[in-house]
Amino acid sequence: MKLNPAMGDALRVVLVTGSTSGIGAAIARTLSREGYAVVLHSRNSAHTGRAMVAELKRASYVQADLSIEADRVRLINEAIAAWGQLDVLVNNAGISRVIPHSDLASASSTVWHELNEINVVAPFHLVTLAESALRDAARSGRPGCVVNISSHAGVRPKGASIPYAVSKAALNHMTRLLAVSLGPEIRVNAVAPGLVDTPLTAEWTEAQALWRTRAPMRRAASPDDIAKAVAMLVESDYLTGEILLMDGGLNLT
Repeated sequence: MKLNPAMGDALRVVLVTGSTSGIGAAIARTLSREGYAVVLHSRNSAHTGRAMVAELKRASYVQADLSIEADRVRLINEAIAAWGQLDVLVNNAGISRVIPHSDLASASSTVWHELNEINVVAPFHLVTLAESALRDAARSGRPGCVVNISSHAGVRPKGASIPYAVSKAALNHMTRLLAVSLGPEIRVNAVAPGLVDTPLTAEWTEAQALWRTRAPMRRAASPDDIAKAVAMLVESDYLTGEILLMDGGLNLT
C-alpha cells in the first residue's frame, strides 16, 4: 500500500538507524518511495545523510552514536520533533567483529560488551524510548511497528564470530518478547539476512562461493531484497513476533 498524503492518506513516519549506506539506505529509499517520511541516522557519514535528505521527498537526518545512552535519547527526541510523530522504528544499525569460532581467547570481554551494547541494548533502549509515540500511532488506526535487522547467524551456528552470533540470537528472542509485551498497539518483527552483497562483503570469497553453489537461489541477497522484506513487514497490520530468515534458502541445505 503506497501512502499518498496529498490524496488524504495519513502521513507515516519511520526512523531507520544506520541508514546512510548498505541495507539501511536501501530500506530508507524503499519506504520513502512508499510514501513514508524518513528519519535517517548514522554515527558518522553526516555529509551522506544530508545528501540523502535532499534526495528523498520527505526526510530528516540525525547523527548519533548508539553506544551512548544520551545520544539514543536525543535521536528519538529529534526524530519525533522533526515530524510530530513516529510510527515505525527500524533497528538496522549494528556492528560485527570477525573472529574464528575456534579462537575463544580473542573473543574478549571488550568484544562481547561492544557487540551487545550496539546489537542488543541499543535496539531495546530505542524501542523503550519510542514506545509512547508508537502507541500513539495505533490511535490512527494502524499499529505502531518495529522491525529489527538481525542475521541468519542468530538462527544457525554461523556468523563472523561467536559474540556476534549470540548478540543476534538475543535480538531475535527480544523481538518475540517485545511482540508479546507491546501488542496489540505495537507489532515487532525481525528480518534475519544471510550474506548480502555490499562493499563490506565483496571480498568474502568463501561466503560468496557458498551462496552461489549451495543456496537454492544461487546468490547472495541484495540490499533491495532485504528492504522489500522490511517494507512487507511494515505494511502488514497483523504479523508480529516473526523472524523472517532471508538467506536464499541456504538454511535448507
